[in-house]
Parts: sequence; structure tokens; C-alpha cells
Amino acid sequence: MKDVLGMLSDLRRPRLLIRAARIGAQEYRRVPHLRRVLGFAALPRSGVALMRLMEIEAELDERRRGGDAAYSVSRHVEVLTAMMGEARLLRSAAELVAPDGPAAAS
Repeated sequence: MKDVLGMLSDLRRPRLLIRAARIGAQEYRRVPHLRRVLGFAALPRSGVALMRLMEIEAELDERRRGGDAAYSVSRHVEVLTAMMGEARLLRSAAELVAPDGPAAAS
């Protein structure tokens, strides 16, 4: 089974959505952004949050592809932004645990 970051790197979305989310991710602040997207009072850890965000994003992408009138581009960008922010936090945490990366395990 792929790890969550590997699954994230396999996502293929329109360039405009990704570009907008990258711009938003530069200003990502976990508490207000994640709370707005997930609606939780107590925020989950980055890995759990990222999995939930990926589920929400998959539903949004299905609506986008299906031409659903309830689809919201701004919500989709907001979720993608949170995904990128959480992925960055997860990668940073992984680097703290193994600062030399996979080569250090050899």
C-alpha cells in the first residue's frame, strides 16, 4: 500500500487548480485553514488530516468532472491548498525524524 505522500504525488488535476492551490499554500496556517476545511474543534495529526482532505478532494473532483451544479471551485482550491500545506508539514516532520533521508538507513 502506498503511503499518503505517494498517493498525493499521483494526483492529476487541472493546472489552474494546482497553480491556485500552490499560491494559497504559501500562506497556509494550519489552525485556521484546517479548521475551516474540516470543521473540527480539535485538529487531527497531519497524516490523518491529509487522508481526510484527500477524501474530500476526491468527492470535489468527482463533482467537477460530472459537471455538478453544486461544485465549488473555491472550495476545491481551499481543500487542495490545505492538502499541500499538510503534506509540507508531514514532510518536514519526516525530515526531523530522519534528517539524512532514506540513504541514512543503509
